[in-house]
Amino acid sequence: MTNTIDPSKTNQVIALLRADDDLYDSFFDGCDFEGRQLINFKDDEELFTDWEQKKHNIVAIISKSDILGKYGVNLIESLQKRKFPEIPVLLIGKHLDKNLRKIALNAGITDFFLRPVKIEKVCLRTNFLINHWDDIHVKLKKDRQVAYKTPFGKRAFDIFFSGMALLFLSPIFLIIYLWIKLESKGPAFYYSYRVGTGYRVFKFYKFRSMYVNADKRLKDLKHLNQYNIDSGNAEKQVINDSSFLCNDCMVYGKCQFPLYADKIRWCEKQYQDSRKLNHDSAFLKIKDDPRITKIGNFIRNASIDELPQLWNVFIGNMSIVGNRPLPLYEAEKLTTDKYALRFAAPAGITGLWQVEKRGKGDMSEEERLMLDNTYAQSHSMRNDLKLIFKTIPALLQKENV
Repeated sequence: MTNTIDPSKTNQVIALLRADDDLYDSFFDGCDFEGRQLINFKDDEELFTDWEQKKHNIVAIISKSDILGKYGVNLIESLQKRKFPEIPVLLIGKHLDKNLRKIALNAGITDFFLRPVKIEKVCLRTNFLINHWDDIHVKLKKDRQVAYKTPFGKRAFDIFFSGMALLFLSPIFLIIYLWIKLESKGPAFYYSYRVGTGYRVFKFYKFRSMYVNADKRLKDLKHLNQYNIDSGNAEKQVINDSSFLCNDCMVYGKCQFPLYADKIRWCEKQYQDSRKLNHDSAFLKIKDDPRITKIGNFIRNASIDELPQLWNVFIGNMSIVGNRPLPLYEAEKLTTDKYALRFAAPAGITGLWQVEKRGKGDMSEEERLMLDNTYAQSHSMRNDLKLIFKTIPALLQKENV
């Protein structure tokens, strides 16, 4: 492809944001961006730091991410919070339907390319959006829906309640922190990405209750399985010999449910499986699971591992009362009009379905989602206070209730 150099555009930069380390290293080599520079950034923090410190004239961002991925809708919110100029943001991902497209447009994503994609299409579209951005931007802003904003009274209550709880519980935080650090190597906290209000993605914090190499320990657990099932099938469901990937992740070649703690990463799906070991499991039941630390058993049983979510409330990612935020892979399945309403409400530690469930046995996924929708339609400060007084213990109950 022949490059067309426009001297007036040589100081313009197109940021290429990596969602992982294999973001088309040579994909854009032959692309004609009309003389604009293309700079790779390993993550959003590097992008923001360079943008502020080096005063780059960034005119577009191309991100390898799905709409509800780490650098999708969440990227738009980060740009807005840091008061960067509004520019075209294009995503290259694997998942798209009409509901996801609607979410992307409402959030401010400018365009989406479904992988595999031809480089010529990305080049032409990017150049067009940059060259006509002033006109396109005005139209997109008119079509964009107003995002949910937490009412002042609810936000004030959340700040007061979570702030006081964090203050009074700080000695417990310190004891648990030291205990975790003394028992096993690795960070005391971890986070996973969750989808909350308006499909916004945020870091969801907890205390670590497993060893950091928990995924690698799975291969040693087959002989501990208490169920009489075919060992070959069980092993296939739990682990892949070469990369420890579950069936859901095998098609991608990498883990789709990562948990993060500093530079350490392990699989959330395996983490959630381990939390269900005291219940019936279709393929795995292990007594005294060696992946869980001693302090981990204690803080899980006491639901202390959930306490860091109070920080999520304090900084505004969640509320005390609301619909539970969901992992990315679950939220992607709930983009239809029937279920999307739940995301129009605040994300919270406890909510209507937790109250309804207590003492009533198992609740189907459909029932839970309908209760989430009911809360979204009728939530108010008065109703929130009723839910709190009905079930104080539910405020910090376990995630997998």
